[in-house]
Parts: sequence; structure tokens; C-alpha cells
Amino acid sequence: MKANKKWYLYVVECADGTLYTGITLDIDRRINEHNYSDKAAKYTRSRRPVRLRMTREYATRSEAAMEEWKFKKMNRKQKLGVINESR
Repeated sequence: MKANKKWYLYVVECADGTLYTGITLDIDRRINEHNYSDKAAKYTRSRRPVRLRMTREYATRSEAAMEEWKFKKMNRKQKLGVINESR
């Protein structure tokens, strides 16, 4: 039987102060990619370094993707409110 992997919604703050949101199975690997690898999102490659601001855990990829979609629809003030609440 295959072990259940947890999916994560993550938010990073780029060097220019903008926020980037994504989902992943491995937070540490993904943040490392955003900061040092060609596998980084095109958006973050030109805005390095990035700093992790928030993570949330989900049981499935579809749950994480749905929450990512909801988060991305928020304005900056709302996003910062969610980030501050999660601390």
C-alpha cells in the first residue's frame, strides 16, 4: 500500500516584497528551487531571494490546489491578513 503524502500550500515573499503562492509535496525542496535552481517559477527567478511566509497542510493535491486558487483571488491586504493569522 502506498503511503499518503501530504500536500502543502505555501506562500513566499520575494526580494521585491511581492508574494508568490504554490503547492508542493516538499516545502524545503521547493523553497531551495525558488532560491537557487532553474526549476524555480519564472516569476520568482527574477525576484530572488524568496522567504517562506506561510504553509498549510492538505490531505490531497486537489484540496491544496483549491485553496491555492482561493488564496490567489484575494487582494494583497487579505493575503497578509491570512499570513499574519497563521503565525
